[in-house]
Amino acid sequence: MRIGISVITHAGQNIWENGMGQNIIFLAQSLKAVPFVKSVDLIDVGDQQAMPAQVDLDAFDMRLMKQDQAGDMVDVIIELAGALDPKWLALQRARGKKVVYYCVGQPYAALAESSIFDKEGYFPPTDHCDEIWLLPKDQMYVPMMRTLYRCPVYIAPYLWAPTFIRKREQEASAHALHYGWESNTTDNGLRKPLKVAIFEPNISVVKAASIPMLACNEAYRAESESIAMMHVLNALHMKDHLTMLHLANSLNLVQQKKACFYGRHDVVGFMAQHANAVVSHQWCNDQNYMYLDVLYGHYPLIHNSKWLKSFGVGYYYPDSEAVEAGRQIRTAWQHHQTHLAEQREKTQVLFDAVAPLAAANIQAHTQLLTQLCSDRPELLRG
Repeated sequence: MRIGISVITHAGQNIWENGMGQNIIFLAQSLKAVPFVKSVDLIDVGDQQAMPAQVDLDAFDMRLMKQDQAGDMVDVIIELAGALDPKWLALQRARGKKVVYYCVGQPYAALAESSIFDKEGYFPPTDHCDEIWLLPKDQMYVPMMRTLYRCPVYIAPYLWAPTFIRKREQEASAHALHYGWESNTTDNGLRKPLKVAIFEPNISVVKAASIPMLACNEAYRAESESIAMMHVLNALHMKDHLTMLHLANSLNLVQQKKACFYGRHDVVGFMAQHANAVVSHQWCNDQNYMYLDVLYGHYPLIHNSKWLKSFGVGYYYPDSEAVEAGRQIRTAWQHHQTHLAEQREKTQVLFDAVAPLAAANIQAHTQLLTQLCSDRPELLRG
């Protein structure tokens, strides 16, 4: 079996601009480990004909090809990070090839917000694929996607590895910057206040900074020595919006000049220079590479992800309970150094579970491909 995964290249591309670039590499690694998979390559629907500088395709034993080159070189087509031509997909399906729409974004928000908020969106043709694969975070949307696209919908493993963050860590180290938690306890037993970062992208209600900002302010109001600074990233496009201005100006942290608002920064570069804790919030989207990047650095992560809670990692608060989130910030400030060894052990269990080459993940992909190609038994032979 030969597999092609869609990617979209563009000028100035960086692997850190979103999670899809990494997702593709991790998926390819796991699929390549399936016994009957001969090759996994990338189908470029962009205009650069090259992956970002951080991706060495030779190291991953993959090729990048244009769509018109791929027709005779793949048996299974996975549309993930670039929209393939529907007419081309129809032709490939007529030739007996299988097409999977691998939806990694939160599908309900993508469907609803583009029209409600007059945002640019993408709506794939409803008859362009044989199956849809969703991530575990989107399990609740299986019935919606099955109804919308009128085909089987399955859950694929969530994958992550520290491949790219290690490279970024090395780049930071070359500039004398250290990525990773350093004790906030002084020699005389006092605790230095946290420098909190909020990395929510602020382009959807799915992941926005409002609750983290309220949580930080709640912690500061309860114990002002718990927070030295609140850094809100990905916020410059909202800086003149009246609602954001009113929200920000209502906060004690802003009034006392302990808050800064920025554009986009990567996790490693920013944390190594400016912060040592992260507060996050999500709505129906509890798997996020940012969480894993932060946990890799052993920083305190204050979150409302039930998925992370199931591994016992980070500092959990339920739903949108900003008061409890504020209390968890204070708990992290007071006790993270004490809990560090236990957190590291639990984090490693999480990392082992999402590893692309974990046996359970390879087996899950073997099952997905087997049922996808059940009518093409010749593709399932090693």
